[in-house]
Amino acid sequence: MTIEEEIRTIQEEIDKTQKNKATMHHLGRLKAKMARLKDELIKKAMSKGGGDGGYSVKKSGDATVTLVGFPSVGKSTLINKLTDAKSEIGAYEFTTLDVIPGVMEYKDAKIQILDLPGLVKGAASGKGRGREVISVIRSCDLILMIIDVFNYQHIQVLEKELYDAGIRINQTPPDVTITKQIKGGITITSTVELSIDEETIKTVMGEYKMHNALINIREDVNIDQMIDVIRGNRVYIPSIMVINKIDLVDKEQIKMFPKDSIKISADRELNLETLRDVVYDQLGFINVYLKPQGESADMEEPLIMRRGCTVGDVCDRLHKDFRRKFRYAKVWGESAKHAGQRVGIDHSLEDQDVLTIIIQK
Repeated sequence: MTIEEEIRTIQEEIDKTQKNKATMHHLGRLKAKMARLKDELIKKAMSKGGGDGGYSVKKSGDATVTLVGFPSVGKSTLINKLTDAKSEIGAYEFTTLDVIPGVMEYKDAKIQILDLPGLVKGAASGKGRGREVISVIRSCDLILMIIDVFNYQHIQVLEKELYDAGIRINQTPPDVTITKQIKGGITITSTVELSIDEETIKTVMGEYKMHNALINIREDVNIDQMIDVIRGNRVYIPSIMVINKIDLVDKEQIKMFPKDSIKISADRELNLETLRDVVYDQLGFINVYLKPQGESADMEEPLIMRRGCTVGDVCDRLHKDFRRKFRYAKVWGESAKHAGQRVGIDHSLEDQDVLTIIIQK
């Protein structure tokens, strides 16, 4: 039996099993086994061809956004309208056969946008150059999921392909830590009441041959989330759903799409300014002003960083040696307890902070 056949067999058993407390243990084992097999399938697809034919994309700018969608949904037109890219446009499938990068300059930020070849059903397991496309998506900061207004059903298929590839859109990592031990079995501590019982957790752990560990759970999680934590290879990326070609349908047809999706016409340039705003806001940019020691801060050209960044992140952006030579920093602004507070490399910065970095000579 092939891996694909095993996965189908397990899925059929999951589908016919009633979901209740009595079957939780059994479902946990099935889901863990299926997740392990899917990972094997993806690993096998990624290793085909000895790694040749992959996409080499150098990240640049203040953040990277990927356009994800089926062939011929208008990704090439959109990137050409938003950026300085020149992506070939054609009224047929698979026009884009490589990754086309472009840069959107907006509100002082330089946002790299990547036009990828269209995903197809089965991309997560390597179909249609899916392994190369997925590898680029996994490293981006934001996904724009482009949906053709005539193909509502593509939403579910795209979400499934991303999920099967270990990409969790619009989710945060579960607040669970697993510390492997040499002996002692599985010890579970929790600060919240759990929906899954300890025996189910132990069964899932056993499926991955983990029999000795300390598990600390600080939020209620389901079986799928627990499997994600155990695997440790999931990526959590925000996503914006973009409905394209709205100029070709009436308002009633548009209403069937999620309210929080952005409805545009790339060809007619409808609502592109709204899309730019939403992309900028979703990326969570902040302005950090640099102040050389003994001089005034440069308030004209801020350093564009991401929300949650640290002094160390700024060091990395400025020069490859700054982190190694770092002594201390001084901060003025919202993140400081007082003006000119002396802070370390792990200090978290806020929007509009002024920063001085002191390095070894």
